[in-house]
Amino acid sequence: MKKSIVVPAVLMVSVFVVGTSEYLIAGLLPQVAADLRVSVPTAGQAVTAYALGVVIGGPLVTILTVRLPRKGLALGLLLLFSAGNAICALAGSYELLIAGRVVASLSHAAFLTLALLLVTRVVEPRRAGTAIAAVGSGFSVATLLGVPVGVLLGEGAGWRAPFAVLAVLTLVVAGLLAAVLPRQDAPATGVRAELRTVVRPRVLLVIATTAVGLAATSTVFTYLAPALTGITGFTPAAVSILLLVYGAGSLAGGLIAGRLADRSLAVTVRGTFAGLAVVLMIFPFALPWQASAVLAVLAFGLLTSATTPVLQSLVLRHAGDAPTLAVSVNVCAFNIGIAAGSALGGGLVAVDGLRWLGFAAAALSLAALAISYAAVPRRTPVPVSASRLVRGG
Repeated sequence: MKKSIVVPAVLMVSVFVVGTSEYLIAGLLPQVAADLRVSVPTAGQAVTAYALGVVIGGPLVTILTVRLPRKGLALGLLLLFSAGNAICALAGSYELLIAGRVVASLSHAAFLTLALLLVTRVVEPRRAGTAIAAVGSGFSVATLLGVPVGVLLGEGAGWRAPFAVLAVLTLVVAGLLAAVLPRQDAPATGVRAELRTVVRPRVLLVIATTAVGLAATSTVFTYLAPALTGITGFTPAAVSILLLVYGAGSLAGGLIAGRLADRSLAVTVRGTFAGLAVVLMIFPFALPWQASAVLAVLAFGLLTSATTPVLQSLVLRHAGDAPTLAVSVNVCAFNIGIAAGSALGGGLVAVDGLRWLGFAAAALSLAALAISYAAVPRRTPVPVSASRLVRGG
């Protein structure tokens, strides 16, 4: 089989495992709280601890490992991730659970960054957007399949069981990656080159676009289930099915956007945020009726995940020969945007603004659109070759 097919597939599965671990804990909080004898809000700090580990640890780990051979680093990060999940599976105390989450999170941003860069090594430069979307689709599959299955396993066999399974799956994926990934030499660029790249104006603009754009989607998505039950009148079981619809839309949207980004990155970036703004503005008016709410959720899913491949492709275009830290910081910007959007949505919900979250989110999407005009030049730079990307990261 061609490595241009096998390597992206294995990397996608790796991202699926990482994404499942990140979101799984949220569905198991009641069981974790009861077993470890803490409150549900306290157990929820396991989510916060992971997010902070990604945002703070991601760039730090990336800087510390920037001169290491790429294949060895990828395998080492997966082993660290497996160890973190194993600690969670064996945790007999709340403190040990938090420690396991932090250990796993330290490899999250660095591995995702590496996966996005490695996949460009085995495809033609003109197909970089499609390849990035394929690898990134692992997160959509994690939301669509991995998390629900993990929660069901946790409910039946105890909350530690899915973490133990993830620890083993990570080792299996590491073995597959060791078999299919070609040896990658240490990058020629150093920390100074990476730091110079990440502070380039256009790179910073892309990172800002990412943070604001993800804040837009998170403002609505965080409170999507309460809105669908409280305003639309769906039952909790129906909401679960609708979240599958959202996940299916996300998977399709990411893959479609990746292909479009290969044709015209500027048009895809702007079209994504413009379309997202329109859907979000319509959202408050679609919620009272079930048929229109279903369509709105599907369109929302399609456009939400479309942001990921286009923004990562944009970072790669602007980063040149030293993209590693820039991509890592952009991964962190996704998490910062998600946290900010959740906080904004929570504040609006507290003042009875649940139905009208779409308006605030649409304003953020328009802001991301405005920033993207500065981030994307009229003539987008020609993609650097796959080999240059790997040497740079």
